[in-house]
Amino acid sequence: MQNGPAVRRRKLGAELRALRTGAGLTSGEAARLVGWHQSKVSRIETGASGVKPADVRLLLDAYGERDGQLRELLLMLAGSEEAGGRSRWWHAYRGILPPTYRDFISLESQATGMRTLETTVVPGLLQTPEYARAVTRAALDGVDEERLDALVEVRLARQDVLRADPPLELSAVLDEAVLRREIGGPEVMARQLARLVECARLPQVRLQVLPFAAGAHVGLTGPFVIFSFQSTSDLDVVVLDQLTSSLYLERKEDLKAYLEAFNTLQIHALSPEDSLDYIAGIGDGA
Repeated sequence: MQNGPAVRRRKLGAELRALRTGAGLTSGEAARLVGWHQSKVSRIETGASGVKPADVRLLLDAYGERDGQLRELLLMLAGSEEAGGRSRWWHAYRGILPPTYRDFISLESQATGMRTLETTVVPGLLQTPEYARAVTRAALDGVDEERLDALVEVRLARQDVLRADPPLELSAVLDEAVLRREIGGPEVMARQLARLVECARLPQVRLQVLPFAAGAHVGLTGPFVIFSFQSTSDLDVVVLDQLTSSLYLERKEDLKAYLEAFNTLQIHALSPEDSLDYIAGIGDGA
């Protein structure tokens, strides 16, 4: 398990190495094409050192890579300030966002798919402003109002990925506890449940409820997020949130285990149609 930047360096290096070998080049030949020492190419490919977006462009050009989506994704992993026309808006909040949260938003902004199991709160991409404020206030005891306002702004700005072109494809499994836990008071919770029903009808959102009646399940170990990327599955990553940090799992066996766990949760959860009715019923006091 690594932190976000380390994972991205390693994934970027592995993808660049695959592109180099696919182009029939040795690391020494690639280095000569771009005017570097061979050791620099090796350090980049092993993730031992970071690489500037401009250097990534040089390598991609040298390898003859013309796939626009893949180029944008690799530039994002290298820290490009802009990818696909989407500026890194969260940089304006650098002073209040911890690095792990910025890393998470960066992945979220470039992913094509997101699978998430939530066991305690509504996913951030589906929260109302009032609910987001109540959750943030509870999580950061004693936070001042100015910082609280800014953090809620960030939470709401993240939701733009669901309205992008193309939008992020979101699949979420919610434990029933998420729907039953009253956060912010009855009125706030009622509006949040109504928002979930509204979001569940979006074509890019698949929302399922895991009812208490399902009993013990594989998700009891805690919530997780799986980010997937259209250009290559080798860049997919699992994110586990902890109280003071996030952990990133990148090994193929870890990804396979969490994908299988998520598929199992979907099987045991209510169908999207029944989940919509279930959420509406709780909102109506049924």
